[in-house]
Amino acid sequence: MRYVATAFAAALSLTALPAAAGGWDIASRVGEVGRVASALGGSALNDDWKGAGQAALTIGTAGLAAEGLKQSFPEMRPDGSDNRSFPSGHTSISFASAGYIHQRYGWKVGLPATAVAAFVGVARIEADKHHWYDVVAGAAIGEVSALVFTRKFSGDVQIFPWGDAKSAGVSVAARF
Repeated sequence: MRYVATAFAAALSLTALPAAAGGWDIASRVGEVGRVASALGGSALNDDWKGAGQAALTIGTAGLAAEGLKQSFPEMRPDGSDNRSFPSGHTSISFASAGYIHQRYGWKVGLPATAVAAFVGVARIEADKHHWYDVVAGAAIGEVSALVFTRKFSGDVQIFPWGDAKSAGVSVAARF
């Protein structure tokens, strides 16, 4: 799981650079992409394809829910650019990714992921793209999506199918 922690550190560093230059909107986008990349990429690097599917379902559901609410409840953004303020899609996707990582792999990697997701929410407010309640709603959508669709990764039980010319079967190994 060290690769996941490294990915979180890299994503956090990447989000800090644009923010330091005054680009909160860019920083929030980098943070969002970093969260999604670490959720999907971390699972793939770990050969956790079931987890990658759960990540995709979690993130996709949060994104669709946020988009549906944007269509149903149009609200003007604080900067006046359009009426797609509620809820924050960047925040919902970031928290869905972080929630997936936390639910699947535990708090040691989930806590840094959640910190980056929180940064994305703050950056959306600082970029004048969302009100505080848009971000809170987005975070709730992401976390609920993760709770519904993500199951804990377990390396304690392994299933090995086997076979030869005369027979076949399945071996199960469990660690208690």
